[in-house]
Order: sequence, then C-alpha cells, then structure tokens
Amino acid sequence: MVFSLGPRALAAGTSLAAFDSTGSTNVEALDRARTGERGPMWFVTSQQTAGRGRRHRPWIAPRGNLACSILEVIDVPPAIAATLGFAAGLALEAALRLVSMEARLRSPGSEDMKFALKWPNDVLAGRSKLAGILLEAEAVADDRLAVVVGIGTNVVAFPQDTPYPATSLHALGVQVGAEDLFNALSDSWSEYRGVWDEGHGFPEIRKQWLARAAGLGEPVSIQSGSSTISGIFDTIDESGCLIVRTSDGLRVPISAGDVHFGSTASAGTSTP
Repeated sequence: MVFSLGPRALAAGTSLAAFDSTGSTNVEALDRARTGERGPMWFVTSQQTAGRGRRHRPWIAPRGNLACSILEVIDVPPAIAATLGFAAGLALEAALRLVSMEARLRSPGSEDMKFALKWPNDVLAGRSKLAGILLEAEAVADDRLAVVVGIGTNVVAFPQDTPYPATSLHALGVQVGAEDLFNALSDSWSEYRGVWDEGHGFPEIRKQWLARAAGLGEPVSIQSGSSTISGIFDTIDESGCLIVRTSDGLRVPISAGDVHFGSTASAGTSTP
C-alpha cells in the first residue's frame, strides 16, 4: 500500500509528501515552511531514523510504524497554538478507534480496543503508551506562526528497553498498516482542526479531551526537572494546563512535566 489522504482531507485542500524513509517528519515540515509552504500539508513515512520527542528524547521508528507531521501556518499567539495538541490527541484517538473497529470486523471475536489520552501528549492502550505527539513552531513571514504537529504511533513494533510500559497495535491484535491509520488520521485531523478553529473552539476540544482523559480523578505525580508535585488529577484548564489538587486543597496548574499514575509513567514511544 501507499500513503494517501482521506476524502475529508482532500476536500480541505490538504497536500501530502510521503517518504520511503526520512530522518524526521517534523524536520521535513519545518524545512518546507521556511521555504514558503503554508499548508495544510502532511509529511509521512513508515520508517524514521532520527526523530525526537519531548525533552529531545530520541525516537527511531522501525519500518512499519507510523511517523507523520502536519504543517499549519496560522495567525494566533504561541500560547493558543499550543492547544492544537489536544485537537491532535482527539484526532489520533478517533483514527485508532476507527481502524481497530475495522480490524475487528475482519476478525470476529477480537477484543474491542479502548484508547485514552494522557496529558500532555500521549495516547494509551490500557496503561501502555501507544503513541505520542510533539508540537514545534516557528515565526514565518507576515507575523504568522508555522506550527508542526508531529505524531508517532507504534503500529508493528514498540521499544522494549524503556522504564515504562509501551505497546503496538499489532501486539494488541489490531492488524492494520501504517497506511490505513494515516488515511483515517488525515480525515479526523481535518475534522478536529475545524472544531479547534484557531483556538475559538478549544472549550469543545477541552470537553471532548477530558471525556477521554487517562487518570482523571486519580492520584498523580508530575515531575518537572528536580521538583515533583503530587495530588489528584482534577482537570485541565482553559489554557490546557493540568490542574493538580494537592492534599492541602490547593489547585496547582502544571504547564509541563512527566506524568505518573502510580507506577506508570510517560514513556515508551516518542514523536517525530
């Protein structure tokens, strides 16, 4: 199979650059933005050799996994652009549900898969990390912002040497290809990008994200540098910060950090 856009993405005027192999789809997207591309445009491969995730963690995608990035050039402040990551999480979760349902129809008796969104940028299957999302942005001409949303998903394989659980679609019994998942993702992105609407639709995005949130209402600890904040995962606020309710009743906003629910932590894949 080859990578292709879904009908909703095509109707939205989205472009596509597909690679047999590349170092990083995020790098490809940012390079194209610097030379005048204004998107929306997808960059996709099933083999990535020099990707990275949050905090510059490396990510190598063996052939058969999905690494893709969407370039959008928008006229919003960086703080608003950052909330686009929540729309990306919803889009990926919707695409995963669709392809897993289609796989289940092809193999009657297989399990109904449940996926959850882990703040700030992961998709889980159970308590294992299946996918990650990374946003990068640069100013371009006319005071606009080139935003690249990188999405990495373990389709056929997952790393074995991480300190926390990871998994892949194939390990879960969902026999789909990276091409199938990307086709569904390109359409669901167009849908949720429209809901987000330059940040005006973030209240709806936030509502839907919380309905799919992992660990909501559970004990949580967030490690950021040398500090750790523990309490109950209360909600996310209107800017996308995680709100922790501490034992002394304080509601503490967290803008970045590694989230731990019990012994589970945010690791296992990274993003393009």
